Amino acid sequence: MRPALRQYEDGPVMAASQTLGPGETVFFSFQVGGYRRSPEGRVNLHWSVDVLDAEGVKLVESVERDIDTDLSAEDKEWMPIGRHTFMIPPIVPPGPYRLVVKVNDRLAGSEAKEEITLMVRGREVAPSDTLVARNFRFLHSEDDPVPMREPVYRRGDTIWARFEIAGYKFGERNGIDVTYGIAVADAEGKVLFEQPEAAAEQKESFYPQKYVPGVVSVTTQKNTNPGEYFLVLTLRDAVGGQTAEERHGFRLE
Repeated sequence: MRPALRQYEDGPVMAASQTLGPGETVFFSFQVGGYRRSPEGRVNLHWSVDVLDAEGVKLVESVERDIDTDLSAEDKEWMPIGRHTFMIPPIVPPGPYRLVVKVNDRLAGSEAKEEITLMVRGREVAPSDTLVARNFRFLHSEDDPVPMREPVYRRGDTIWARFEIAGYKFGERNGIDVTYGIAVADAEGKVLFEQPEAAAEQKESFYPQKYVPGVVSVTTQKNTNPGEYFLVLTLRDAVGGQTAEERHGFRLE
């Protein structure tokens, strides 16, 4: 076999150092040689492709196909081609993924197997046995890639924060039902602002989504007293019957 990852269908082969990101489409192809043909020129092959993440979990559904055809005498050099196109889910952990192709020659009673590695980019989020917000970070703006070292805002600023929710449970067909609410409290615990259901993630998917990204924005008032405040996150996992609360401090000047 000659397995290859391509930049597009029948396009150039990807370099071994090239990485793929969430949401990207992958074009895979391979050629089969050394198969047996019957005296009548018949070829009967069966092939399958699996894509596995770094932990061996299937990324997308397996694909299986048959190549059952009759060849003429002029087709001595003919090599069957198998193709599989799939999309990397939008939320995946990083690491070396494996693409495993197997070809069964039914006439010869033999099987060939090849693996190809594809490096996938993604956000690293530590797993958890219980509901938790990982990697909480205050930001200057919505798309700021660098977390603030000291979460200090001016009165009237919009407070931005991002995090990833992990530790929720899965239902049937890898279903998840995760919501979170936000509140702002002063140093004495008095709630100044509250949004009990700020966002929700309810879905089913073939690949188990390892985390739920969260984003928070709260615009402060210019007449708010300067001092220490807390952004309060309330997490809920309806499938697992879990709740969790986290408090993250910031300062207004």
